[in-house]
This record gives sequence, C-alpha cells and structure tokens, in this order.
Amino acid sequence: MKTMTVRDLRNNFSKAEAWLAEGEEIQIEKRGVPVAYLSAKSSESKGEEPKREFVMPDFEARRKRIWGDRVFSEEEVEAMREAEERHLF
Repeated sequence: MKTMTVRDLRNNFSKAEAWLAEGEEIQIEKRGVPVAYLSAKSSESKGEEPKREFVMPDFEARRKRIWGDRVFSEEEVEAMREAEERHLF
C-alpha cells in the first residue's frame, strides 16, 4: 500500500492517479494520522454503470395540472401582483 499526505494528494494527484491505474491502494495521511484510503475501481464495475440522462421537467403539463385551461384576466393578474407585494414586506 502506498502512502501520501493530503498535501501530496492535492499537489501531485497525477501520481496518485497513476498508482491507482496500476491497481495500488493509497493511504492518505494528515499529520501522520490516516484519514482515508483510496483504491481503484474494481474491473467488474468499470464501464457498467448506466449513464443517467437528465430529463427536463414538463412545466407545461405541471401548469395544466395546477391551473387547467384557465386564462387569467388582466384585472386578476394585477390583483395577484398587488397581493404578492403586500405580503413581501
């Protein structure tokens, strides 16, 4: 098992990365006290994680679920804005 300090890890991460690629385990120390262990990802799990695709929320469907097909009049919108302003302060 290889040993690195927190400072070594921060300043020489490429060295740690190379050790991990070779299959080494690394003990991270801070002021001589072990604080963490690093190990390479196992070969079985490499590349097997499914990629997660970000899906945008359907804001239009949410709006319709809340409000339906309702369309506010200009007076209703103005009244809602005034009510919000009164409650903000």
